[in-house]
Amino acid sequence: MFGLGVPELIVIFIIALVVFGPKKLPDLGKSLGRGIAEFKRATSEVKESIETEMRQAERSLELEKIDERMKTSEAKPAEEQDKERKGDGDDKVYGNS
Repeated sequence: MFGLGVPELIVIFIIALVVFGPKKLPDLGKSLGRGIAEFKRATSEVKESIETEMRQAERSLELEKIDERMKTSEAKPAEEQDKERKGDGDDKVYGNS
């Protein structure tokens, strides 16, 4: 845990006990626990928000690609589109004439 071993944690606990006293230490622990929980919650919300934004950005890029493909396919005559779909020239590769 953060590179701290048991001896270091004991020393930190003793120092906290001396500084804050035995009466305030439980309240301090509760406050610290709440703070850590709130930090974790905020971190997960930020992570989720970033992931959502990334998914939306990927979708918009895909939509832009689709729109571009549609624009280029509309500009070509239907005969050329059919040739591209059928792979005009693939017959020569396989020996079919």
